[in-house]
Amino acid sequence: MQDVQEVVEAEGLRARKKRARLEAFVDATHRLAAEQGLDRVTVEAICAEVGVSVRTFFNYFESKDDAVLGMEHWHLAPAAAEAFATGGPTGDLLADMQALTASALDHPPLGKERMERAFELAKGHPELMLRAYTHVQGLHDEIAGLVRRRLGDAADESTVALVGALLLGLAHATFVRWDSAGAAGDVQDHLPSVVADLTAIFSRTT
Repeated sequence: MQDVQEVVEAEGLRARKKRARLEAFVDATHRLAAEQGLDRVTVEAICAEVGVSVRTFFNYFESKDDAVLGMEHWHLAPAAAEAFATGGPTGDLLADMQALTASALDHPPLGKERMERAFELAKGHPELMLRAYTHVQGLHDEIAGLVRRRLGDAADESTVALVGALLLGLAHATFVRWDSAGAAGDVQDHLPSVVADLTAIFSRTT
């Protein structure tokens, strides 16, 4: 009979193997897209590159588009999420929204390099940008729960929705700012200027 430690180690090994294969699919897709052009890449070619069956591919992704994006549904880092929900890290709502957004941008599901490659490949393909937005929207319920905890029971749903939308908007605007700057540096490096612009907009009297 296996002891608990053996079971935990076996599950950990399976998880690592699954992640390694998922990353191999994404890297192969990006490599083929760079060499051949995105529209010419097929699921069959991706599988040949990785050395697995088409059936295996669909155990990981619903479509070629998802492999191009290299995205799973995002999840916020537990420590950053808990800090925000409990009134931190500074106690100022906008500053804390910035901190939570920075954490999310700094910890994308498959790493920053793959995220940035995916964004570059998706440009010029509106359907991929829409699919990427759908993945990020997977955070909606998680964010709403954190905002409710942060604002307390007295906050109505319209306020919760507004703060949640602003958090997602900060992330989107930061991607746009990063792209406009020629994809220079890390994505989250451009977040402070986005927040500064937002503050300036709200401070205008005319």
